[in-house]
Amino acid sequence: MNEKKLEIVLASPRGFCAGVDRAILIVENALKKWGPPVYVRHEIVHNRHVVERLQAQGVIFVEEIKDIPKGSHAIFSAHGVSPAVRQQAKEQSLEVVDATCPLVTKVHGEAQRYRRKNFTILLIGHAEHVEVQGTMGEAPERMIVIETIQDAEKVQLPDSNQVAYLTQTTLSLDDTFEIIKILKKRFPSIEGPPKDDICYATQNRQNAVKELASQVERILVVGASNSSNTLRLVEVAKAQGTEARRVEEASQIGKTDVERVGSIGITAGASAPEDVVQSIVAKLCELAPQHIVRELKLVDENVNFALPAILRNA
Repeated sequence: MNEKKLEIVLASPRGFCAGVDRAILIVENALKKWGPPVYVRHEIVHNRHVVERLQAQGVIFVEEIKDIPKGSHAIFSAHGVSPAVRQQAKEQSLEVVDATCPLVTKVHGEAQRYRRKNFTILLIGHAEHVEVQGTMGEAPERMIVIETIQDAEKVQLPDSNQVAYLTQTTLSLDDTFEIIKILKKRFPSIEGPPKDDICYATQNRQNAVKELASQVERILVVGASNSSNTLRLVEVAKAQGTEARRVEEASQIGKTDVERVGSIGITAGASAPEDVVQSIVAKLCELAPQHIVRELKLVDENVNFALPAILRNA
């Protein structure tokens, strides 16, 4: 009896983006230059595999600057920090290297610009996310977080002629579009960033997963539970009507994943390592000996962000 082949389709682009690549390289080069311990405020990127690998090399992750010994080498994570955190680091006499993604830094710059203009800033994003907390710190008294369409419909402003919106970089394009549409309708003079705040990698991965959803019956999204862009990929896949779930590693893949489907799509959040993706592919191939693997390529990504000067020759 001929068993039907399982088609495994890998979305491309997937996984690491330029900001994540840069952040991890900063930590690795800091270890080469100064040796352990190197302290990092918050997870450098939201992925347990990455964090555990770096911990094994002597990196110590902390949530509070006060937990870093005075005068130590410290790194700010890719998600960015508030001015208050920078000040605390200064008071601790820390030797700081900033691994904030340049696209997050851009949003901070926009927040500073609107603060100087005395605008109310509507920050579209998830209040509990570390990136949003860092951006909020640029103008806490002038910024309001908008998480949902309902928030956009209800928000009240001191002056509707002096208002701007910014967004977290890892949101769903479709959800953000709807929120911005409501804000523009309610506040016709609202200003926004000259260029979209949602990062190129988030956009590319969401576009790829939409196309993937049209070609497969089930999608596995590789990434951590605290990775915003990973969670958005699951939502985007489901919004297309395709069954989807998040997985972190091959041990979470079982027989049920390959049952009752002829095709499975795989993508990965921007902080998920490719070797983890490949181990999941290998597990699927093991569970379905009759299989074919192909790649669905939408765009080539050739974005690179320069390292801080102090670490370029490490």
